[in-house]
Amino acid sequence: MKNNGYYQVEKKGTIGWVYLARPEKKNAMHPPAWQDAPAIFEDLTNDPEIRVVIIAGKGDCFCTGIDLMGMIGELPELMENEQKGGVKWQLIRKIRKLQEAITCIEMCRKPVIAAVHGYCIGAGLDMITACDIRLCSKDAVFSLKEAALGICADVGVLQRIPHIVGQGVARELAYTAKNIDANRAREILLINQVYEDKDELYKEAEKMAVEISDNSPLAVQASKDVLNYGVGKSIEEGLKYVASVSANIIPSNDLMEAFTAFSERRKPKFTGK
Repeated sequence: MKNNGYYQVEKKGTIGWVYLARPEKKNAMHPPAWQDAPAIFEDLTNDPEIRVVIIAGKGDCFCTGIDLMGMIGELPELMENEQKGGVKWQLIRKIRKLQEAITCIEMCRKPVIAAVHGYCIGAGLDMITACDIRLCSKDAVFSLKEAALGICADVGVLQRIPHIVGQGVARELAYTAKNIDANRAREILLINQVYEDKDELYKEAEKMAVEISDNSPLAVQASKDVLNYGVGKSIEEGLKYVASVSANIIPSNDLMEAFTAFSERRKPKFTGK
């Protein structure tokens, strides 16, 4: 297991586990959490052995959001008495860097599963909305908390969560800043499935990752690319794009292997080539 300051990365066969590993602070996101994420997900994208990524939290919860006190040193503009143009311009640049730490999850070529237990608040919710699939345990609690702190969520959740739960529910969560439990999260489709406890959650997340890994990496990654592209696009735009993707990945060794395995009545062994 490799420790990257805030994250611990463990590669187990075709699965890359990325743990938020600051349990003594309930995995609150301090500077290394934002600085280290892009390199970690670039490595997972480029590792040919890894086919699926699972994000999970060490300790008794997933993530309680941004570490406000820990981030003050990185964002002195927030405390600047004279909020003039130059200060604002610098702050915009820094917010964009924070956004990259969440967007890199969405842009990872490999499917990313969020396995959530306990609190998933603020920036933690930003993080899981950038994942492909979200699972949780019964004790999970979710909150789009920023309005209760006097700020507007600005690193991605307001852009992504409407595509998951719909505009009405997204606005309810953003405006009320209330907590919702696992059952409500499942009801609004924020969560795919709810499990009894953390152990079962991690077991089932890995089981799903294996199911994904057994399929053609080329086809899975192309599907993620097409789905990402389609957000905010018309059906016609999406159809043109997927036609191009299909034309570019066919034929492939994976396709030939699928035909061969079917004729030989065996499970295919895909290589992603």
